[in-house]
Amino acid sequence: MKVALVGNQNSGKTTLFNALTGLNQKIGNFPGVTVEKKIGIIKNNNIEVIDLPGVYSLFPYSSEEKITRDYLLNEDIDLIINVIDASLIERSLYLTTQLMDLNIPMLIVINMIDLLDKKGIVVDNELMSKMLNIKVIKVSSIKNIGISELTKSINDNNLNYNNKIFDYKMESKIEEYSKNINLKYKRFYSIRLLEKDYLEEFIDYRYKYACNIKEKYVFNRENKKSINDKLDSIVLNKWIGIPFFIIIIFFMYFLINITSNKFDYIISKMISTIIYKNNFILTRLRVSKVIISLINDGIITGISVVLKFVPQLIILFFCIAILETSGYMSRIAFMFDCLFKKIGLSGKSLISFFIGSGCSVTGIMSTRTIENKLEKENTIMLTPFIPCSAKLPIISLFASTFFNDKYGFISASFYFLSIMLIIIIAFIFKLIFKNKENDTYISELPEYKVPNIKYVIRDVYEKVLSFIKRVSSTIFISSIVIWLFMSFSFKLEYGVSVNDSILANISKCISWVFYPLFGTNSFEATACIIQGLIAKEQVVSSMAVIAKSNNIFKSASFSFFNKVSAYSFVSFNLFSIPCISAVKTMKKELNNKKIYLALLVQFVVAWFLSFLIYLIGSLIVGVL
Repeated sequence: MKVALVGNQNSGKTTLFNALTGLNQKIGNFPGVTVEKKIGIIKNNNIEVIDLPGVYSLFPYSSEEKITRDYLLNEDIDLIINVIDASLIERSLYLTTQLMDLNIPMLIVINMIDLLDKKGIVVDNELMSKMLNIKVIKVSSIKNIGISELTKSINDNNLNYNNKIFDYKMESKIEEYSKNINLKYKRFYSIRLLEKDYLEEFIDYRYKYACNIKEKYVFNRENKKSINDKLDSIVLNKWIGIPFFIIIIFFMYFLINITSNKFDYIISKMISTIIYKNNFILTRLRVSKVIISLINDGIITGISVVLKFVPQLIILFFCIAILETSGYMSRIAFMFDCLFKKIGLSGKSLISFFIGSGCSVTGIMSTRTIENKLEKENTIMLTPFIPCSAKLPIISLFASTFFNDKYGFISASFYFLSIMLIIIIAFIFKLIFKNKENDTYISELPEYKVPNIKYVIRDVYEKVLSFIKRVSSTIFISSIVIWLFMSFSFKLEYGVSVNDSILANISKCISWVFYPLFGTNSFEATACIIQGLIAKEQVVSSMAVIAKSNNIFKSASFSFFNKVSAYSFVSFNLFSIPCISAVKTMKKELNNKKIYLALLVQFVVAWFLSFLIYLIGSLIVGVL
């Protein structure tokens, strides 16, 4: 049996999916696209559940809506579970009326009912079920309320309903069109054809139907003033809102700083002990010095120096998950929407930027919800400017070494620097491409929720595990390549001077490009920048391999760094061309001309910004 979870964005579908399937899940992508899909098996049942992308309509404007619609039309679905946000029933029921047109058995799940109890609102799901002729179940997937009843109802064979919600005249036209359609979903396609001439009438019918259900079966038990309004009066206040957002960002990096101070020494000590013992054992076994160097100086040092930043990544992912699940993330998008409209973007762009703070690839993919072509393309080109989780090791390494007493301030400064760059470049794009119409950002702000720690931990676990898997594959190979290039000459002689190595000879050819940024022709720094094009976390890993130690800045190779050149180096790596995975995703979403423009803009902006930082910083230091 195949069950599809369908509902609006932020309706709690994924939380319900987790509650139904537990750990019986697998992750994949829809055929031909990189949008993630989740498939799971309901506990103690042979029932397959798929969590479809959140949509507001089956008549698609975005790629996510198209994926959901195509899946429902082309796959053999036995049951639809229509997930409705309890606090936004009227809006959610509009999608319900469209799902009814498919004639697929359906269950309606009113999710997050715990929020209604707090507000004194009652939903009469029994009477609603009779009117719709569809079983309506109230659940709280976070608190595991109603899940067992839902599981039992999935096996119910009497899930039929009357889908004729329009007046006699319109239903007659639908019936007439259906006779000439030889497809599985005759009613759906008939309405789709009729909407070309009667779009406003159909929309009006659906909304009136949804309003009628809400008015009859949703009512206030007592008048309670919403805590949402009280919180929004602070969070969305035009004077307090942005300073509040800035405080949150600083607080996030303050927590990361605490993690860095607590764990950095412990993990570094563990790594040194492992290398020491490994060296002792391999020497006793008379293993070749070349192999010992490869294992210790290449593989272990390269991977371990990045893994020691995992505790900081956990804090970053934890903070992002809290912001998302609490409902604050939508407020940030709403708050910046007016500003972004002036530079050719919208609140939807900000959502992509926030997602990009976890991974640029997923941030770029999320732009598919943006209908306006120019706005979508500009957002894709600008998303890599946001520091993603792979760039955190670069920020942490340099900030903790050169600005330890101001770690939180310096780390957060890169984040705000990225926002400033995005605003400036977006405004320039607007002037060049003359994007006069922005994508309208319409979103009903979700209820504030106390994040469920269980699901936050699961989300953090999945993201950290994904990061570790990437490190153990990409960095493993890259560390070996860097070690080989550093240890051998072009004549394949081992043990040559670093200056005579393959790495030095290749990097010296282009190191002059970066001289104005760091004040030196460092082929080592150049090699690390090149490695960053494969994966940004590889920058730190490559530095460790070249230094042959976790104490990177004590080695001669990187002793030239000072506070100014360090800030300049980090800035270039954060804002220059992203990793190869992000570039591939950008290429898929953009046309050929725009991808080359994007890469050129990213490199030029990063170079000139780093140049100005080094120039002005050096002048200030010289004066002081």
